[in-house]
Amino acid sequence: AYNIHVNGVLHCRVRYSQLLGLHEQLRKEYGANVVPAFPPKKIFTLTPAEVEQRREQLEKYMQAVRQDPTLGGSETFNSFLRKAQQETQQIPTEEVVLEVLLSNGQKVKVTILTSDQTEDVLEAVASKLDLPDDLVGYFSLFLVRETKDGAFSFVRKLQEFELPYVSVTSLHNPEFRIILRKSYWDSSYDDDVMEHRVGLNLLYAQTVSDIEHGWILVNKEQHRQLKSLQEKVSKKEFIRLAQTLKYYGYLKFDPCITDFPEKGCHVIVSAGNNELNFQVRLPSEQIKEGSFKVTRMRCWRVTSSVPMSNGPSGSSPGKSEVKLELAFEYLMSKDRLQWVTITSPQAIMLSICLQSMVDELMVKKSGGSIRKMFRRRVNGALRRSDSQQAVKSPPLLDSPDASREPMAKLSSKLTSVSLRGISHSSSANDVGANDFHGNYAFEGIGDEDL
Repeated sequence: AYNIHVNGVLHCRVRYSQLLGLHEQLRKEYGANVVPAFPPKKIFTLTPAEVEQRREQLEKYMQAVRQDPTLGGSETFNSFLRKAQQETQQIPTEEVVLEVLLSNGQKVKVTILTSDQTEDVLEAVASKLDLPDDLVGYFSLFLVRETKDGAFSFVRKLQEFELPYVSVTSLHNPEFRIILRKSYWDSSYDDDVMEHRVGLNLLYAQTVSDIEHGWILVNKEQHRQLKSLQEKVSKKEFIRLAQTLKYYGYLKFDPCITDFPEKGCHVIVSAGNNELNFQVRLPSEQIKEGSFKVTRMRCWRVTSSVPMSNGPSGSSPGKSEVKLELAFEYLMSKDRLQWVTITSPQAIMLSICLQSMVDELMVKKSGGSIRKMFRRRVNGALRRSDSQQAVKSPPLLDSPDASREPMAKLSSKLTSVSLRGISHSSSANDVGANDFHGNYAFEGIGDEDL
């Protein structure tokens, strides 16, 4: 059997024959010219070298399928991974109570099936909170790890190919929780959410929590004003004031390492406002701050390396064994592109943040409506359980203008995140062009500038 990992954690275990069955089903539905080539069957028993070769081919195959917007978003592919996840963790389908946290620590208990997918659980939480249907898509479920000071370290946004109950219980660690949080970056969308009482309460709770944990910077005078608004229970005014503060709406990541401006610098990365913000501690102990705009990133990639020497092959992979890196190519000045690398266990989460910022920019640029985009996705989730029809809605656009078709094609390419294993070096030259995640919001830069 082959292990499939998500963020270095075992998702499921599958046999070659099961993957072959998935391949044949995808070919039947989408045609042989759309589905990538599958590693061939062998008549004789495989040698150890052939086993490793097949594993590499299967890894490439799974990544190619996942990165294709049609195949990776298909119900066939996602339900295969959900079913395999449930079978691997040996969790029978039954009714359970799942605890989902809100930003203020409040617990929402929902009765779900262990086999319910991410969107079903999100619907159940929204229903329990009385959050209206057209606001559900503004929020997402995140897998987090609770730190000793009560803050949260974000592991990943729960994806459509996983079962939240199985994902959290299979970690066998009470520090891992599921939290509900807003999942958009542009604070102008706060207006839509604040129109409804429940949306306003959720946004308010998240803002208060982010201030308490030091994610949003507040000086003494601002703190006094915020406290006064809190005492008056002026939630809208509180959020309006918070919107003007530094790092409002940012996700803060755990301290990690970067090679910018020089190798081995300690850095705290925050994602928000269409940028990655760096607070870097230089070897001289000086703290420097700077931002990398997503529109100036030409492409990025996530790479993973697993040291082969750590422990016997049968031992379970420890957290330290999988080394994840996010690298992006950045337009530093008119004619200078440079690679910047972040080494962090949260590299995939960082990549997902970049991707969703780009998706949002593309929708805005086309004049599309984020509300309609989300609503369609929510309706898709409601219909999906009744039929086998895939109702995946990638971030396509609602604008009726002439540019819609090419824009939609571009934005559909944004759904891939490349994860590739590298055993030793991870310099830009070692990675083929297919491993890059091109950024179509990299704009306004002519060929002569490059």
